[in-house]
Amino acid sequence: MKLSDYIVDFLLKKNINYIFEVVGGSLAHIIDSLYNNKHIKTISMHHEQAAAFAAEGYSRVCGNFGVALATSGPGATNLITGIGSCYFDSIPCLFITGQVNTYEFKFDKQIRQNGFQETDIVSIVKPIVKYAKLVTEPQKIRYYLEKAIFIAKDGRPGPVLLDIPLDIQRKDININEIESFNYSIKNEKIYTFNDQIDRVVKLIQDSKRPVFLIGGGLRLSGAVKEFNELEDKLNFPVVTTLMGLDAFNHENSNFVGMIGTYGNRYANLAIANTDLIIALGTRFDTRQTGTNPDSFARSAKIIHVDIDPNELSNKIKADVAINCDIKKFLNLIAKKLYKKNIPDIEEWKGRIDTYKIKYPSFTVLKKKKINPNYFMDLLSLFLPRDSIICADVGQTQMWAAQSLKLKANQRFLTQGGMGSMGSALALGIGASFSKKNKKLIIVISGDGGFQLNIQELQTVYHHNLPIKIIILNNSCYGMVRQFQQQYFNSRFQSTIIGYSAPDFMRIAEAYKITSYKINKINEVEESLKKLFSNMQPMLLEIKIDRDFQALPKLSVNKPIEDQEPYLTIEELKANMLIKLMD
Repeated sequence: MKLSDYIVDFLLKKNINYIFEVVGGSLAHIIDSLYNNKHIKTISMHHEQAAAFAAEGYSRVCGNFGVALATSGPGATNLITGIGSCYFDSIPCLFITGQVNTYEFKFDKQIRQNGFQETDIVSIVKPIVKYAKLVTEPQKIRYYLEKAIFIAKDGRPGPVLLDIPLDIQRKDININEIESFNYSIKNEKIYTFNDQIDRVVKLIQDSKRPVFLIGGGLRLSGAVKEFNELEDKLNFPVVTTLMGLDAFNHENSNFVGMIGTYGNRYANLAIANTDLIIALGTRFDTRQTGTNPDSFARSAKIIHVDIDPNELSNKIKADVAINCDIKKFLNLIAKKLYKKNIPDIEEWKGRIDTYKIKYPSFTVLKKKKINPNYFMDLLSLFLPRDSIICADVGQTQMWAAQSLKLKANQRFLTQGGMGSMGSALALGIGASFSKKNKKLIIVISGDGGFQLNIQELQTVYHHNLPIKIIILNNSCYGMVRQFQQQYFNSRFQSTIIGYSAPDFMRIAEAYKITSYKINKINEVEESLKKLFSNMQPMLLEIKIDRDFQALPKLSVNKPIEDQEPYLTIEELKANMLIKLMD
């Protein structure tokens, strides 16, 4: 059997039905094998970065791993940003790169390059993958594929890469003699921490102001159902990280919003005043805690559960640190909690409700300008209950995270660790192929970010994907402009000076995608009705004032409760149940 045919058959057996790629000479045999296989659909993208993002979006939604292919040299290096995003956000993806023939590869020669477009992609990506291998032994292809996929999904998930030379792709292999990866070499971890579980129960029992803090790891562990069952029993307030936003129904009265630098003020006040944090699948990064971790939730006991032992007590010292799959933890803790263990926290929840009323995520303006936070809140009313929202990085990401009200079956895809502008459209393309029954995909981007992968409008048109694109156009790189206004005396180099955007409606027209534009607040509802009137791809451009900022915002060295625009010291003190920072 031809090795490239074996790769395609192997992926099909792993329930991969779509592969994202940009063709190139060093992929020739694998591409030809895909042509001959009618059960895997090849999705040809128009930039390798977008192919990587699409594989990421596919993986995030379908729960399986995603696959992206690229040729050697520039094709392989163009994948790197997407590979990094999968690594930082723990998304299992298999990246396969074509490589020059082995007889052209330099190996240990002290030269820069031997074959045309030869690039040692394995060495380049090793810091941002869980496993990478140059395949030079054809009879070990099964071993390398099985090992790569096992590693990608085992423990904390992440990306893997196989680099396959052109002459290896065309080799004939004996499928009855190829070596298999021995899964038993890595024994499943046995979780034994009954003493810690007992301590968790005691901390819950003694708490007067508890909160759950859920991160992206909750959904990655497949534990949303188990969490909801435990939450129904405990009835605790729930705050989320950016990556955990869609893991809990925002219609639930216990949902308290997103914490962090651009978090909801009411959520930050809740986390600041809590006496117990049960943190599930989050790494307490600086965007959550602020730049001074000693000020974060300084009166709280912290229970931290994570599959990655390196993240436990890395930045925030946990009182109970549990290295465990979250689903296993939730099942264990549910067995230990009874009605007598659950504290009465109605007074605490009443205070949080007061925070929500006093500090909503937006204030409706009487002017004609479209407030982006108000727009996100209104958009929530029109979103189908099973829709998938993909938010680009920048101010649009923060406005969406602060003000969208996500329902139980909706998904919110956005990048956390890598945070690449221009990722949303490609994530949406990948997500659109992840469901057999088409779900409506909503891509929210800014004018700056959208231009970075604008070429993928052709992919949307070519496959007639059910993607609704919303561009919030403030004619600048808004997030950096906001930073320049605060710290650089409004010297807007490269965010306004030197920056420009095209006519998005005319571009959409060139790609044969229906589009329209609005700039007044009284046009919003009608435009959203039109946008969601069918399953065809459409683009809506919304002109917003560039003076709108992503607020509230936490400045450097400020505790999480003290966001801009600043409250008076008297008001801040009245909101606090613990001592203010000096």
